[in-house]
Amino acid sequence: MTHRIFLVEDHPITREGLRSLIRSAPDLEVVGEASSGPDAINLIGSAKPDLVLADISIDGSDGIELTKQLKSIEPDLKVLIVSAYPERVYAERAVRAGALGYVAKQEASGVLLDAIRTVLDGRLHLSDEVRDRVVGSYLAAGSPSDSAVSDLTDRELEVFRYFGQGLTTSQVAEAMMLSPKTVETHRVHIKQKLGLSTTNEFVQRATLWTAQNEV
Repeated sequence: MTHRIFLVEDHPITREGLRSLIRSAPDLEVVGEASSGPDAINLIGSAKPDLVLADISIDGSDGIELTKQLKSIEPDLKVLIVSAYPERVYAERAVRAGALGYVAKQEASGVLLDAIRTVLDGRLHLSDEVRDRVVGSYLAAGSPSDSAVSDLTDRELEVFRYFGQGLTTSQVAEAMMLSPKTVETHRVHIKQKLGLSTTNEFVQRATLWTAQNEV
């Protein structure tokens, strides 16, 4: 299966490099490009990407504001922010805006490709330090009620916990000896029971709950 990637980057040379890197991966393809936030908003609807790879600093907007706009239009669209700025400064803001990951431009090409695949699978891509800080900030803001989680069936809770540990759908399926389709069905039911509408909300809730409840 080939995943569809849309690039938002206002520097032509950088955009060309990202395009070449993505095209070198057999499971990824570039289906559109934009150099500004407004252009991205106008083009993404027809391009129908699985993931938007956006620079944090672009003409007419910034990657975090663009993420908010995209998530308001397409809640299930996956966004990965790429930036030359330090992760510790902007990564948490990107996640709160709806992005599922943040990767530095200076990282090796393999790291960027891994980040893209991680986010495509519906998981957070952050360094351990930033992931801990994001979880910590959610804890400080107040823990989500466990009452809704208690309504999950034993099997749904097991699925929820595995996703909170950062496993992929295929890894959860293997661990539970289920088909990936069945795991996805459980995830849909969990989202409904917990009142979660997007993949990003599901990942954040599962990660937070697991951090609070795992020994």
